[in-house]
Amino acid sequence: MNLQSLKLHDLFRNKRAFAWLLMSALIVILDLWTKGLATESLTLYRPVELTSWLNMTLAHNYGAAFSFLSDAGGWQRWLFTTLALLVTLVLIVWLLRLPSSEKLTAVALGFIIGGAVGNLIDRIINGYVVDFIDVYYHDWHWPAFNLADSAITGGVILLLIDGFFLAKSTKRSVVD
Repeated sequence: MNLQSLKLHDLFRNKRAFAWLLMSALIVILDLWTKGLATESLTLYRPVELTSWLNMTLAHNYGAAFSFLSDAGGWQRWLFTTLALLVTLVLIVWLLRLPSSEKLTAVALGFIIGGAVGNLIDRIINGYVVDFIDVYYHDWHWPAFNLADSAITGGVILLLIDGFFLAKSTKRSVVD
């Protein structure tokens, strides 16, 4: 299929895609708002204990997940920015082309898109991602994260549930 024969309705198979993109936008707004609150209220790397297993700790992540490549010298900012932008565009096209019946996949993609865009905005504006949620057990701390990371993780979990459990049962019932 060439670009000239591509019609707008071919791109938009899912009429509800815009609702899922609005959900993504809400995730971005909430993510940026909570990061702003954390930045204004917390001191960098100084934990504020909420419970025996949860701190609010402002951290700046210059790398990717789990601070991967955070000490790479600065080039990683543009690598991760470019990757996030490309992946987000692919996910948006996937969402737009997704049949309306695949609601769980649409929710999952909406979560991932919202989280990716929230962290992408941080990386473009600040050069790092603001993290502030610190979950721990005794002396073992999970890497600090934020609402965008939670949305991405939740979206991936929903995609896995859909792919491994729900999609198979749907295919079996169609074949039977």
